Amino acid sequence: MRTPGKLLAALLGATLLATGCSGDSDGDGDSAAGAGPVQLLVFGAPEELAAYRTLVDAYQRSHSGARVQLVEASDRTDLITRLSTSIAGGRPPDVFLMNYRFYGQFAAKDAVEPIDQRLRESTVIGPEDFYPTAMNAFTWRGRQLCMPQNVSSLAVYYNKDLFAKYQVPEPAAGWKWNDMLAAATALTRDAQGVQVSGVESEGTAARVAVYGLGIEASIIRLAPFVWSNGGEIVDDPKAPTRFTLDTPQAGEALRNIVDLRLAYGVVPTDEEVEAEDDESRFVNGRLAMLLSSRRSTTTFRTITQFDWDVAPLPVYDRQVGILHSDAYCITRGSRNKDAAWRFVEYAASADGQRTIAATGRTVPSNIEVSRSSAFLDPAKPPSRAQVFLDAVPTVRAMPTISTWPEIEDVVAGILENALYRGDRLDDVIRQIDEQTRPLFARGEGP
Repeated sequence: MRTPGKLLAALLGATLLATGCSGDSDGDGDSAAGAGPVQLLVFGAPEELAAYRTLVDAYQRSHSGARVQLVEASDRTDLITRLSTSIAGGRPPDVFLMNYRFYGQFAAKDAVEPIDQRLRESTVIGPEDFYPTAMNAFTWRGRQLCMPQNVSSLAVYYNKDLFAKYQVPEPAAGWKWNDMLAAATALTRDAQGVQVSGVESEGTAARVAVYGLGIEASIIRLAPFVWSNGGEIVDDPKAPTRFTLDTPQAGEALRNIVDLRLAYGVVPTDEEVEAEDDESRFVNGRLAMLLSSRRSTTTFRTITQFDWDVAPLPVYDRQVGILHSDAYCITRGSRNKDAAWRFVEYAASADGQRTIAATGRTVPSNIEVSRSSAFLDPAKPPSRAQVFLDAVPTVRAMPTISTWPEIEDVVAGILENALYRGDRLDDVIRQIDEQTRPLFARGEGP
């Protein structure tokens, strides 16, 4: 279920009335009403939430008297809804964790507390400690709004045992899109282990016991392949007004993704994904490869029945990744800002980043920690964790305009119809353009 953009806009529009925020201060100290624990709003799979509990416990142990209350949303939609309604009601959480693609709707309404002054005065962390690409993703109109916890990229998780069983070479650096397609085709098998071709699998999905690949129908999965192919997804990354999916480079990347289902049958059907999401299918050994970010690692470390690893994204012309980064943001309406900053400062520090990195959840945004054994631990999968660091220089960020969440939702629905229903690509591109141009037009950017 997707959150209606108009509802979010209305709720956020009430923020200033509810909180009386002025929008030009780096923040007050804790008020008398802010004597309670710092409230931290997050969402994630059970293993991810356990990682945040580990971080909170470590912080409370190292800071005498400090208290943090973890508020756990069920999913991203629930988190955004809770955040919106609590801001509008004047009682927001002190800190929330959010992806850069979604925080723009809150930044545009002045609902996020800038941290520039606090960061300048900190004796614990400094801007130079972090990957610039992650810091820049949370810069809004010249001000640093949030502290990034991770600088992940999209990678290909793969089941090493299935590759070995069917004698398929494991992915190598520099592999191409067609290499991934060939591997996915070879690994799509029925219950007897017989390879199932695209023609055979069409309409007879029940015969497929193991699919070769999992990929969601979304703009964030399409974008890196368009970029790798020399194309662009929007006319202006800083101030976009429309998508540019009508170019040959974008069209080829889109066609190849759609063909994964329609021509080759190497990805599950819509009905199968509804019954068992790709991450669960991978955990259960019924998916050979999955395109996902680092956040899947915490879940996959629970796997005991087979070995797995990660590979870089395949390329068309050049290696290009897509940024996946979340950050800790302090709300303007927080009544506990000093305490909130102390937690954020710790979470971004070397100690905090080592703690969360050890759980597998993040590619640390802290440069030093990312290159340490806390992240590159050979005893914990994935053994090829360096893949994520190698991708950092290549990653590009998506636009962060205020209406981007609505735009992603619209595009996802259209791309799903293309992948699973076979809508004509000319119609798909036209629908995306027609339905998103008004959203681009009213979006506010950094």
